[in-house]
Amino acid sequence: MAGIPHDHYEPRSGFEKWLHARLPIVSLLYDTLMIPTPKNLNWWWIWGIVLTFALVLQIATGIVLAMHYTPHVDMAFASVEHIMRDVRGGYLLRYLHANGASLFFLAVYIHIFRGLFYGSYKAPREVTWLIGIIIFLCMMGTAFMGYVLPWGQMSFWGATVITGLFGAIPGVGDAIQTWLLGGPAVDNPTLNRFFSLHYLLPFVIAALVVVHIWAFHTTGNNNPTGVEVRRGSKAEAEKDTLPFWPYFVIKDLFALSLILVVFFAIVGFMPNYLGHPDNYIEANPLATPAHIVPEWYFLPFYAILRAFTSDVWIVIALNWLSFGIIDAKFFGVIAMFGSILVMALVPWLDTSSVRSGQYRPMFKWWFRLLLIDFVVLMWVGGQVPTELTSWISLIAAAYWFAYFLVILPILGVIEKPLAPPATIEEDFNAHYGASETPAE
Repeated sequence: MAGIPHDHYEPRSGFEKWLHARLPIVSLLYDTLMIPTPKNLNWWWIWGIVLTFALVLQIATGIVLAMHYTPHVDMAFASVEHIMRDVRGGYLLRYLHANGASLFFLAVYIHIFRGLFYGSYKAPREVTWLIGIIIFLCMMGTAFMGYVLPWGQMSFWGATVITGLFGAIPGVGDAIQTWLLGGPAVDNPTLNRFFSLHYLLPFVIAALVVVHIWAFHTTGNNNPTGVEVRRGSKAEAEKDTLPFWPYFVIKDLFALSLILVVFFAIVGFMPNYLGHPDNYIEANPLATPAHIVPEWYFLPFYAILRAFTSDVWIVIALNWLSFGIIDAKFFGVIAMFGSILVMALVPWLDTSSVRSGQYRPMFKWWFRLLLIDFVVLMWVGGQVPTELTSWISLIAAAYWFAYFLVILPILGVIEKPLAPPATIEEDFNAHYGASETPAE
């Protein structure tokens, strides 16, 4: 890894030297596995391997499911039932794929909030953070298109509602919506396009993950203290780090095994718990469900989309200032995508000189409120709109933007953080005790 002195792969045998001169793949694998990693990483750092497992699971099960799926409005629903009933192990593959998406998003949300708390987005890791947000957006697109494929009632009407949002963009909205759907409404061209993109995007995500890993291997891993590894000499670096193999690989695999026990229990005993019953009814353009909701992992952003109605003062003001161009629907679209944009901009919005939230007393309270706010948005996004839920979603959406755009910049100025340890070694010894050195 650039900047941190460590041992690199040296080919020994004749074959190794021959291969290394032509394709240094062994060197790449060795340097990846033996990368010096901050020795004080806690259990919040195990979600990377869960995300890797979930991505591989989704690609592997998705390829097999695609072999038996028919992307046509007259046969899509029946082909899913064929997979469930007639394909050997098909029901297991589909349940693994459907619940694997939930595992994927659960892990990525924990991964993101861990990064937000420990300041993993701060210099020199801004590009790593931005790549992560792009991966998250690709995941959302992939999941949305995949949810349409079973061609159930919620699939069809969810696609109708979400793609209809693009029509709210002034001037070009209708053209974008028609291009996206392949026609004037959700129909067979839409299903074909979504199937193709749903198959393609996971490979794009896999490529972005490689770049993401490459990026943090270049800058080094963040850690709970936010203190950088000493880079003066190999001896100093070794006091702050341990090789990724075997120490952190074994730790990650242990954590993954515990998570998979829960995951396979859900797949085996309650595979439809996170699904919607209306999606087991074939899509009918003439029968609108009483309450259209997306999958649980979209609910926070769906709540933000619905929060800004035509009677909210900021919508009224912008509608007047824009001569009617920005209406409630368009503002909701801006707010939904803006809620992700503010996360992407957090490296420049956080003005604190201290990286880790562990040493920021005021920040901790506001961050805890952000976690609660995210859960509230998730809950209210799945509720039938009422006057009460509308107020709750508006307050929760307002806090989401206030946290990133107002609170973080101000905290960096007024907060008096605690002093972090001078080195990673000092933090490690404080928690686990200094390692004993054998007598000379």
